[in-house]
Amino acid sequence: MTTLLIALAGGAGALTRFVTDGAIARRNRLRMPVGTVVINVTGSFLLGLLTGLFALSSADSSGAAVKAIIGTGFCGGYTTFSTASVESMRLWLAEGRGTGIGYAATTLVLGVAAAAAGIGVGHLLG
Repeated sequence: MTTLLIALAGGAGALTRFVTDGAIARRNRLRMPVGTVVINVTGSFLLGLLTGLFALSSADSSGAAVKAIIGTGFCGGYTTFSTASVESMRLWLAEGRGTGIGYAATTLVLGVAAAAAGIGVGHLLG
């Protein structure tokens, strides 16, 4: 049953990514793929929050299932490292090396900061 729920959550995450990216792309006036950054940063925060909430809890089967469904399923379907990598290379080729590296570095730094913030909030709430 958990495997089915992980798969369904993964589909929900991918659908959420598609809708979110589309909404951001319609409003984005920059040549940068802002949607992917927003998706990866919010996904990193959510995964950090989940980690912070469950870090101090007991490892019972229901907690493990929730972590797998939300963390692996939803966050795995929602976030997209591969798209960020392709977009970094596309920017490198179209706009120059500095732009591609800057985009990749920004995505990495904001994602790690969001995960750390999520862990902190999760510890406060947990």
